[in-house]
Amino acid sequence: MKIAYISTYPPRECGIATFNNNLLNAIGLDTSEVSKNSFVVALADSEDLTAYEYPPEVKYIIRQENQKDYTRAADYINTSLTDVCIMEHEFGIYGGEKGVYVLPLIARLQKPLITILHTILKDPSYMQLTMIREIAKYSSKIVVMSSRAVSFLITIYGISANKIKLIEHGVPDLESKKDNKIKNSPTFKNKKVLFTFGLLSRNKGLETVIEALPEIVEKNPDVMYVILGTTHPGVIRSSGEEYRDSLKRLAKKLNVENHLIFINKFVSEEELFDYLTAADMYITPYLNEAQITSGTLSYAVGAGAAVISTPYWHAQELLADQRGKLFDFKDAKGLATIVNELFASKEQLQELRKNAYNYGLNLRWPNIGKIYIQTLKEAILQANQIEEEIKPIIDPDMMPSFSMAHIKRLTDDTGIVQHAKYGIPNLKEGYCLDDNSRALIMVIMAWQQNKSKTALELLPVYLSYIQYMQCDNGNFRNFLSFKREYLDEVGSEDSFGRTIWALGYLINNAPNNSYKEFATELFVKSVPHFSKLEHLRGIANTMIGLSSFLKARPYDEQIIQEFNQLAVPLKAAYQANKEAQWYWFEQKMTYDNAILPLALLCHYETTQNQDSLAIGLESMEFLSSKTLDKGYLNPVGNDGWLPNGEEMALYDQQAIETMAIVLLYFKAYEITHDLKYIRQMYLSYQWFLGENSLRLPLYDYETKGCGDGLQTYGVNRNQGAESTLAYWVSHLVVLKALEFEYEYSPETVIQKEEVSQ
Repeated sequence: MKIAYISTYPPRECGIATFNNNLLNAIGLDTSEVSKNSFVVALADSEDLTAYEYPPEVKYIIRQENQKDYTRAADYINTSLTDVCIMEHEFGIYGGEKGVYVLPLIARLQKPLITILHTILKDPSYMQLTMIREIAKYSSKIVVMSSRAVSFLITIYGISANKIKLIEHGVPDLESKKDNKIKNSPTFKNKKVLFTFGLLSRNKGLETVIEALPEIVEKNPDVMYVILGTTHPGVIRSSGEEYRDSLKRLAKKLNVENHLIFINKFVSEEELFDYLTAADMYITPYLNEAQITSGTLSYAVGAGAAVISTPYWHAQELLADQRGKLFDFKDAKGLATIVNELFASKEQLQELRKNAYNYGLNLRWPNIGKIYIQTLKEAILQANQIEEEIKPIIDPDMMPSFSMAHIKRLTDDTGIVQHAKYGIPNLKEGYCLDDNSRALIMVIMAWQQNKSKTALELLPVYLSYIQYMQCDNGNFRNFLSFKREYLDEVGSEDSFGRTIWALGYLINNAPNNSYKEFATELFVKSVPHFSKLEHLRGIANTMIGLSSFLKARPYDEQIIQEFNQLAVPLKAAYQANKEAQWYWFEQKMTYDNAILPLALLCHYETTQNQDSLAIGLESMEFLSSKTLDKGYLNPVGNDGWLPNGEEMALYDQQAIETMAIVLLYFKAYEITHDLKYIRQMYLSYQWFLGENSLRLPLYDYETKGCGDGLQTYGVNRNQGAESTLAYWVSHLVVLKALEFEYEYSPETVIQKEEVSQ
């Protein structure tokens, strides 16, 4: 069994690095099960690949903030004959917002993955919650080190209990020495020693112990409080040794500076074990309960130390059954009382040590390593037993339930508000015609799909907004303030086209004649402006609207003529810009790209024009080659676009781009009945749910809204109308695709026959 470990690693001074090194060594003890060629992919907090002198087992280095290193690491693992991967997870060791850069790595892995979570929060932020859920999705097993962590994952993060494995934190397989040099050192000899170790930072609460020292010293004048460890590197970078110096000042103020010693170094485990067995009591005075795992506490119990701790989560579990003593957070007096009582009762002190030692025997790394080996074998077996099954291309169980909660939140009696701050409407930004037209399309689709009463109630709101924004000459304004004041004299051609799309769609799918007649009036009034359109996306959106209108009134000669005339400049632009290796309408792919081939496919569907079909399909395939080449959708990013002959901008990816692509593939399927377009449609839709370059969902399961874009750092958490409507239109298109019985196509039947044979 060849294992790839993904983690920080020594010589980097980091608790997780030490943990992973110990785990590697413990698992490696069983040479009959584990290959000597197992290796480490190390996380480095420097752009300099030579910053650490890693040992030979480190075969690949990921620079924490270098996104490309993560996918390259996945490729390295996939080609290394690795059987299984172990990943240590802590938010701070991976790049991007809350460590988001690790998601593309694990999504790309073709090996079973075991993830060890070192931090699980009771009140996670949206990104922290999302990160843990996404990691769990790609992991065969999630390993945690306490029962409370199991409970949190199930109740807060919604992770299945079957996926969670409880394996306690390992401890060194060492025994106390008869000749302990630390015990005989000047700091310890003939002293009663209180001891704390670990990286120093303010959340450790060491000031509580110092505040307890006067009362302890009064009864035990030979006591020494020894603090072993360097200051956390992050603290050093931000504030230097300010915390350590503040502790020294506090000790001096309380006249106990002669009873406090700092040992400012990072020690080996064997040396640490000597310190723990030399001390009389070990103290962890953390300031709050939110500590799900503490490696230092586990080490102390494993060494058979008499432990006194504040009641953080891990301490409550590990020190139960008289394996230690607890005192309240920041309770210096309570701590002093416990310390003095234990110094006065050698029997009680010895009982704590004995109980801790006996429990710690189960935590020793060789025992923990065996549990991990069994877990790894189960993950490999499970991966090997997964059989190829014929499944529907679209899995509705993976889709969120339809909800208009956020749409309703954004809508008032004027229309749908353009923007939001997170999930809260940003009324300062007012309204726009674009979004109200999209909203009209969405509610019509929702009414068709599930007879949504909410959709039917909102439909006249959006339709009346369109009517309010139409000028006397039939054109449309776009922007309206929250005070219902016009903010422009005439809107963009894009907003005009989207409005014609919405009106045409309503005319063909109206719930009643009143809506149909109202929409027809607005539509007919706008016709004189069709021939004045100059911009390709305005033309394309208008053409899509005309295709819907002509389904309701197929013999309207004027609209047929307008439709054919609009197709001319679109096809001419394609012929003018098409060249070898570039099959597109412009010399740069920009925004809402899929609308252009979609318009020509709609033109073919209505008129049977073969040129429109050929250009539509050819340009669609070119778009697919640029955006689906990674096995998931990568829409053209707004931050630079895709100029001919240059690299495509990866970010800022927009939801309307994805919506247009979903609509394009569905239209291609309607025309050709080729199942590959259903697959591409559903794959594109999954961009919203996390099948994207960052492996982060833009759909918010709490608000029922959609993030405004995919940025290099993560998801834009603002959930405006454009993105939310783009998601729900895409969602409804996918549901509509389910109505087609494509699962009974000849291709699927052949697949089923092959499996049965």
